[in-house]
Amino acid sequence: MNYFLYIIGGLGPTELIIILVILLVLFGGSRLPSLAKGLGESVRSFKKGIAEEVDEPKDQKK
Repeated sequence: MNYFLYIIGGLGPTELIIILVILLVLFGGSRLPSLAKGLGESVRSFKKGIAEEVDEPKDQKK
């Protein structure tokens, strides 16, 4: 999460507005909610997979 904040920290409000306008032009207002939902589900699944990997004990090599 800190890496994400580091990337976003360099963007000001003007840059964020320009990015949002470009997204609206490319995908349209009706598709943006479904894209955001899909992105959120992907991130959630990725975090769950990382947490499961950490919880599993590693195989011991002989």
